[in-house]
Amino acid sequence: MEARSAAPAAAPSSGAALDPRRWLILAVICTAYLMVGLDLTVVNLAIPSAQEALGFSDADRQWIVTAYALPFGSLLLFCGRLSDLIGRKQTFLIGLTGFAVASAVGGAATNFGTLVTARAAQGAFAAMLAPAALALLATTFTDLKEKGKAFGIFSAVAASGTGLGLIIGGALTSALDWRWSMYVNLLFAGVAIVGSVVLLKKQPKTGARMDVPGVLLASGGMFGVVFGFSNAAEDSWSTPSTWGVLAVGAALLIGFAFWQTRATHPLLPPRIVLDRNRGGAYLTMLLVGTGMFGVMLFLVYYMQNDLGYSAIVSGVALLPMIVFTGVGANTSAVKLMPRYGPRPLITGGLLLSAVGMAWLTGIGTDSDYALDLLGPLIAIGAGMGLIFGAALRTGTAGVAMQDAGIASAMVSTGQQLGGAIGTALLNTIAATATTNWLSGQVQGKPSAEQLSLAAIEGYTTVFWWCTAIFVAGAVISFLMLRSGPLPAPAGAPAAKPSEQSGQQSEQSGQAEAARS
Repeated sequence: MEARSAAPAAAPSSGAALDPRRWLILAVICTAYLMVGLDLTVVNLAIPSAQEALGFSDADRQWIVTAYALPFGSLLLFCGRLSDLIGRKQTFLIGLTGFAVASAVGGAATNFGTLVTARAAQGAFAAMLAPAALALLATTFTDLKEKGKAFGIFSAVAASGTGLGLIIGGALTSALDWRWSMYVNLLFAGVAIVGSVVLLKKQPKTGARMDVPGVLLASGGMFGVVFGFSNAAEDSWSTPSTWGVLAVGAALLIGFAFWQTRATHPLLPPRIVLDRNRGGAYLTMLLVGTGMFGVMLFLVYYMQNDLGYSAIVSGVALLPMIVFTGVGANTSAVKLMPRYGPRPLITGGLLLSAVGMAWLTGIGTDSDYALDLLGPLIAIGAGMGLIFGAALRTGTAGVAMQDAGIASAMVSTGQQLGGAIGTALLNTIAATATTNWLSGQVQGKPSAEQLSLAAIEGYTTVFWWCTAIFVAGAVISFLMLRSGPLPAPAGAPAAKPSEQSGQQSEQSGQAEAARS
């Protein structure tokens, strides 16, 4: 099988020189990735203001989000392999520069068409930037202990970006103008571009090749799936533009999976996803992307529409979750991963997040933040930190140098596809639960209080579904992920006596990976 033909990338021996600027490089990578994470929510908060300024219809509002999601989700695998082909530094810089230019154009837009085009360009360049950033991280840090610290920092940034976006977006929209939700990216991009030019070294060719039929099948399939779910969130599951496009997308992805087993140089080598640990990490990111939509959208809806919080207050209310996400990610990647491996961290993180989601089902029309929201937010934040700290590192662990980009792209693909599924699935569930409550409880025109109660019924139903998604993810991750620490790369320094038991587990896991 092909899985036997590629060994994990070798780590340098203990005497190999480490890049003295590696921590500055990490700061550049995190700055760029934070920009992408922020953009997912910063712009969403600015849509009502942009609609008022540019005069587009309610039906057109979804395209501000969909225009970004379509190229981002469709091009991730292609761009991940592109970074392996032309070099991560080059791909990273192209993505940064293009994202900055698109942001400037979007901020200066005077009509709806220009804004949508700029959002589509942002999505395309984000697809270049995200996998290149993670691949650079995986290949810059070669010392196992330092790699754990680096992934802890990066995981905290990746997991906190969307939450921080709610705070920054609320502040910019309230204090300045909706255009600053686009212009703010220029600050992040400028810092990251200068740092990339100064710090990043040109990496040698990896020998990767482009699988053109695979690119067409994967990109077309992902486009169909993301478009179908996005359309379902706004229209209906019964329209041909939903189920028909979803069916075509699914057929193309099935064709892509079949082609990958036949291609001489596959876009996504089966060895990448058939490894139990990496496959489990990718599936985890898919489920997390689906379930976290319940917090990032419906909890914010509840705080603003039912508790009367402003945009910036609702963003600040999420700060405890963001803080505990960062703490959990660092603890997971630095302290716990080397000793216990990903299985207990990802499984435990999903269960902790499920507890937080179930806790949120107790909300009402007059819930108190400290009593009813703070605890669930802390639980979800800590759970997400454990998950991200383990999953991001596991998703790129043990791959050969020429596969680092495509492995990184799979992590982002799972999260992006999960977000598209969550948008459609949870919106449908909330709308159905709200309608059913009104049908069963109200005769005639509902009062404002009844409408609020109906909306809360929709929110709590979504939170129960998110609880179920996280519990299912915990069971799946426990069954898929191997026990013990990740396999040690070939050529890693010898373990200290106190670490030998962990290293023995790593070596047995590596032998199992080689046999698979």
